[in-house]
Amino acid sequence: MGLPTLEFSDSFLDSPDFRERLKCHEIELERTNKFIKELIKDGNMLISALKNLSAAVQKFSQSLQEFQFECIGDAETDDEVNIAQSFKEFSQLLTTVEEERRRLIQNADDVLITPLEKFRKEQIGAAKEGKKKFDKETEKYYSTLERHLNLSSRKKETYLQEADTQIDKERQLFYDASLEYVFKIQEVQEKKKFEFVEPLLAFLQGLFTFYHEGYELAHEFEPYKQQLQFNLQNTRNNFVSTKQEVEKLMKRIRSADQDYKPPGQWTMEGFLYIQEKRPLGCTWTRHYCTYEKGSKTFTMSNTENKSAGKQVPEMFKLKSCIRRKTDSIDKRFCFDIEVVERHGVMTLQALSESNRRLWLEAMDGKEPVRNSAPGGTIVNLNLQLIVMYSIKISTDHTGINTMGLYRIGGVNSKVQKLMSTVFCDTYRNTFSLMSICCFSESDDQNYRVCAVHALVHKLPERNREMLELLIKHLVTVSAQNQFNLMTVSNLGVIFGPTLMRSQEETVAAMMNIKFQNIVVEILIENFTKVLFWFWVCSEFGCTISPILSTFISYFNDAKAMYSCEAEHSHELSFPQGALFSNVYPSVEPGWLQATYEGRTGLIPENYVVFL
Repeated sequence: MGLPTLEFSDSFLDSPDFRERLKCHEIELERTNKFIKELIKDGNMLISALKNLSAAVQKFSQSLQEFQFECIGDAETDDEVNIAQSFKEFSQLLTTVEEERRRLIQNADDVLITPLEKFRKEQIGAAKEGKKKFDKETEKYYSTLERHLNLSSRKKETYLQEADTQIDKERQLFYDASLEYVFKIQEVQEKKKFEFVEPLLAFLQGLFTFYHEGYELAHEFEPYKQQLQFNLQNTRNNFVSTKQEVEKLMKRIRSADQDYKPPGQWTMEGFLYIQEKRPLGCTWTRHYCTYEKGSKTFTMSNTENKSAGKQVPEMFKLKSCIRRKTDSIDKRFCFDIEVVERHGVMTLQALSESNRRLWLEAMDGKEPVRNSAPGGTIVNLNLQLIVMYSIKISTDHTGINTMGLYRIGGVNSKVQKLMSTVFCDTYRNTFSLMSICCFSESDDQNYRVCAVHALVHKLPERNREMLELLIKHLVTVSAQNQFNLMTVSNLGVIFGPTLMRSQEETVAAMMNIKFQNIVVEILIENFTKVLFWFWVCSEFGCTISPILSTFISYFNDAKAMYSCEAEHSHELSFPQGALFSNVYPSVEPGWLQATYEGRTGLIPENYVVFL
């Protein structure tokens, strides 16, 4: 039930019922006043919370802006570039949202708090002042009336007339105060319907504007989000395939000998204990040593003296190396070396007998153990007919629509034998190097198509025909991806490592698989341009850089200036004057990939000259 109406005529009667109805209005007015005070308090807390939230979001946005992704390797795929850039995109999006929130916060005080305070102070405050005046005039009037009624009738007429005039004046003041108070209290009750609600409506309108701006930004962000999700899925697929290869490599390294020497920059490297003679005897100090066979450079860095800061390695030129006999020293695994820069013999202790043997082999000691793998020639099968038959079988028997086609691998040894016959290591490794070069030099897709096109047409005719046959089939497979789920990206993940796996089994080589996958994607998506369009570069209006041209034309012949004995199965042994073909840079610094007497492997770069 609503508030009772206050009639002006009731002000003259001032009946108990009038007073009761007036009291109802006063109670409601006080309740409204308390509610507005609480609302202002809660509004200030909300604005403060919004300010704190805005500050936190801005700090979060700044952190995203300042963070920089660092990927493994010298180059990044387009997917990795977009993912690395995503934090800055997120930061920009949050900054735009916060600009709208700041406008909301700045307007909140003027739109919400100030009008409510004004209504409470001016309107409700005026009604309270009217009540005070009404109560004062009421008390004054009834006191005067009581005194007036107590006057004796025997008073002089003039005195009684003055008393009547005074009571009439007080009554009029009471009536005026009562009428003004009744008018004001009902005015406030009516004005609160709009002056109280309008600020809330304006604040909510600003809040909805902020939310609408967020909705619009989310709508504009949708295409970028979809592209980023695609980039993330591609990167996840590349990660899964690379992880599998790295795990296989880790297992092979784990199962190898403890002193296995992987291919690297140095001929040999590792920890050795160096005998240092002192006045009261000798001490053995641990050093990290490296040896480069071509220049006979031996370096050692003291790893035990940590207080002296960063140690500068000592460099020597090796003169000779000889195994130390066990009966001549009380230490095991020792050998002596002579260097140009020092007089006398330096005695070194290896970590084990096999480790000493590796050092002696590297330094041409007296008892080197040559690790050589027997060369062999893979039978040159007519695999083109086999591949053509396999493609025909899969196409004729609807195998092309099989879900997850090519996800199931065959026997690894047979697969490797087939692939090494169809795509020789020379061109497979060059494809791998070229894939990195393409992506490190330019992010333009046309440029990359040109680069792959140029490389494909450097392949021997037999290899190019096989590549054409395979890629044409993969184009057909990808066209049925709604059935077999083999998209271009999925085919790249499967066939990238197969076609372009590097011969060196290193983590760095595994990390380049992602580029190999993308090259296969380019081959599939640009099949006609790459394999048949000989003038693709001129049509695109792009040119191959000098670095890329060097890679493409790097299939040179070379001649050995010195003889060399292979220390590992992936290296070549050759005499002085040996002639090499298909020579090009290896992934490992200081080494070249070359073919000699039908075998392909690594040779030291400083041992040969190009013809």
